[in-house]
Amino acid sequence: MLRRIAFSFFSLLVVVAVVMLLVYSLINRNVIFQMDDTWNKKSSNDRLIYEYTQYSRYGYLEYTDYTSYLKNKYEPLYGSDYTKNADFKADKDAVQDENTYTENASVQAFISEYTAKGYEIKYLAPDRSKSGKVKSGGNGYLIAIHERNVLQRLFAYMGNFFRIETTNDVTDPALTERYVRVEHDPYSGLFAVVGSGTTHKYLLYFDGRFPFIHQNWISINLGTSYTRYRGQEITTVINRPTGDQIKTRTQYPAQLGTDEYIESAIDFHSLTYNYNPRTKTEMKQFPDQYTSYTYNFSGLSMLENSFVIGLIATLIAYLFGLPLGILMARHKDGFVDKLGNLYIIFIMSVPALAYIFLFATIGTTLFNLPYKFANAEVKILAYVLPTISLSLPHVGSLMKWMRRYMIDQMNSDYVKFARAEGLSEGEIFSKHISRNAMIYLVHGIPANVLACLVGAIITESVYSVPGVGNLLTRAISGHDNGIIVACTVFYTTLSIIAIILGDLLLAKYDPRISLSDSKGGGR
Repeated sequence: MLRRIAFSFFSLLVVVAVVMLLVYSLINRNVIFQMDDTWNKKSSNDRLIYEYTQYSRYGYLEYTDYTSYLKNKYEPLYGSDYTKNADFKADKDAVQDENTYTENASVQAFISEYTAKGYEIKYLAPDRSKSGKVKSGGNGYLIAIHERNVLQRLFAYMGNFFRIETTNDVTDPALTERYVRVEHDPYSGLFAVVGSGTTHKYLLYFDGRFPFIHQNWISINLGTSYTRYRGQEITTVINRPTGDQIKTRTQYPAQLGTDEYIESAIDFHSLTYNYNPRTKTEMKQFPDQYTSYTYNFSGLSMLENSFVIGLIATLIAYLFGLPLGILMARHKDGFVDKLGNLYIIFIMSVPALAYIFLFATIGTTLFNLPYKFANAEVKILAYVLPTISLSLPHVGSLMKWMRRYMIDQMNSDYVKFARAEGLSEGEIFSKHISRNAMIYLVHGIPANVLACLVGAIITESVYSVPGVGNLLTRAISGHDNGIIVACTVFYTTLSIIAIILGDLLLAKYDPRISLSDSKGGGR
């Protein structure tokens, strides 16, 4: 099992490396600017500098410019007014003369330092008109770039995959008291683990939202979206609740124990450290610099929406598909079997989009169910049509395979012996045939459950479900490299976990199968 886990981790690295190679190396990087209005508004050298800045943010390369170098040189000497210093101005203006810029001492130091680090030095000469005047956006620039290869990008991504908050996360020298301790939580009435010096105030806490116990201590960093969600972390995007804000009667942290209450949707468990000085109002509301927060919303997150719909659909599929498959096998070639086969042929042959629209029409006209997710007056009813539409093909698939495996088992020798011993057909089917037929289906149960987390592309698109089903397709069409890599890691990890859990479940269910080499028939 340890070898399987190690090999699975190696497989994950290989898959992510291949995807990174495809996304960052084999696809023209200029595609990220197809829908970028800022890029369209820039011209000449300013556009090139913007491109390099974006390439750096997207992870294509490491990039720095001469102006940033001068800032690091002069700001410690002259403070925030360093831009008014004559030496700074002279060094900055040196690159505007393509004939003499290399004679400047700061330019020489910049080139020497970054050449030694393996960077490529590029000089963008001023773009001038025939009269010699610099065009709009045509100022000269001196930059240093270092292309990142696949392995560097992979190790950097995996190295930042897990983040654990510590009391040293906050770099503000004004913060002197740093700790992690257990305190009474006034917002839940229970206890919570809180920190000072950590990014979040509350590291572990309880509330009334499923799964009722939450933590900010350890987080997974799937990367950052720069195209669709503009600099937001992907983990935050898929876990952010949707819907309307929920206002409750509550108090600010500094007003606890007083008679000052507010009606607000602020989630005080989400407090994070704010480096900006507190305003007079914030001083009355918060006892420390933990003043940044998010809000409580009525809806589920994208990931939760997809999982709830997928999990209920999976339960429906097993509750109906397996018994119907058994019933079809017991009445092979009878009316029930023919009716079941008719449904299987229909649901498997008709395109998914067609039957989804068919059942959506039936649900909206006959049962007055909401069609679009956002238009539902009763939110729980919005889940009905997507769930049913998603479960129908799974029901047909389980019916088909359960019927097939049951019929295969019916012709086995042990069934003939059971009949010879006088067992009834009901006992033979319930105790022997159905149990052995399930062996072939048990392995896929974990995969079906975990697949709920990836959502359903077509179903969620038709019903406008705010889920993760079409996250990857939208990322590919929008060239959002961060989400593409994140989805690859997410989907591959779920697949690996599903296979391992399937093997464990199968070994538990079937005594003939063992995961150990020390036992016969090692798998």
